[in-house]
Amino acid sequence: MRSSAAPCIVILFFTLSASGSYPKAQNVTWKSTNFKTILTWQPKPSSDYSYTVEFSALGGDKQKNTHCIRTFGTVCDLSSSLTDLKTCYTAEVSSVPLPGATSDLIEFPYTRSPRFCPYQDTDIGKPEFKLTVSEDKRTTTLYVTDPLTAIFKDDRQLNIRDIYSDQLQYFVTYRKNKSTGKKDKTSKSNVIEITGLDRGESYCFNVQAFIPSRNGDKDKGELSITQCTNDDQSFFKVYSVGVIAAAIFLILLLIGLIVAVTVVCYKCREKAPKTRNEESESPLRDV
Repeated sequence: MRSSAAPCIVILFFTLSASGSYPKAQNVTWKSTNFKTILTWQPKPSSDYSYTVEFSALGGDKQKNTHCIRTFGTVCDLSSSLTDLKTCYTAEVSSVPLPGATSDLIEFPYTRSPRFCPYQDTDIGKPEFKLTVSEDKRTTTLYVTDPLTAIFKDDRQLNIRDIYSDQLQYFVTYRKNKSTGKKDKTSKSNVIEITGLDRGESYCFNVQAFIPSRNGDKDKGELSITQCTNDDQSFFKVYSVGVIAAAIFLILLLIGLIVAVTVVCYKCREKAPKTRNEESESPLRDV
């Protein structure tokens, strides 16, 4: 009886292990900037199971990304899979057995993501721009470069204007250097003129993409790096009279000390007794 019962117990143990449940994925989240779209989740799987990702457009069939089948990672790049940017998607992260392992489960435990709509939800990254100042110093022109996206079409990488077309605008904020008061301007063009500036003042500028059709806080993109024009203020405007006077006094004092030290050293040298070599080199006097 004992010899026949032992194998049965072992078989029963492995059957229960194979048919047991696996931990569900948690915190399934979309992270997307310029249509570079990553699905993330937690925790890292143990050595007993892995993850498989399935995604689908609303009302569409489930699909899989070949790089996210039975993976031990916790990220899945779906940038190239979400081809219809104006539709919405959901994804499911399933906890599945390891390759070669079997299970009696009909449906593996999974966690569904929130809904994600690329056209509305992807974050727009910070744009780059260059500045030029007019000869009269009253106008500054900004030349904005449309940020590139993770989308390719006909072997060409698309930028955000290729996708949003005439919906894309740029929102400019500017202020005098070292001032907190701000002004703003919206432009549909990549070439933006800021006029009526005060001559001789330095101005600082920021730019961000602006898409009015997007909802909530998604209508504006990431703020650019701040750029400022050159400060043409005069020397006497930057530094006070007291500072200039103190600098002049210090320079004159330094010159006076150098002259005094030089004179003292020269006199000391004249008074010093001559050496024998110096006496022998002196010319003989007539008797």
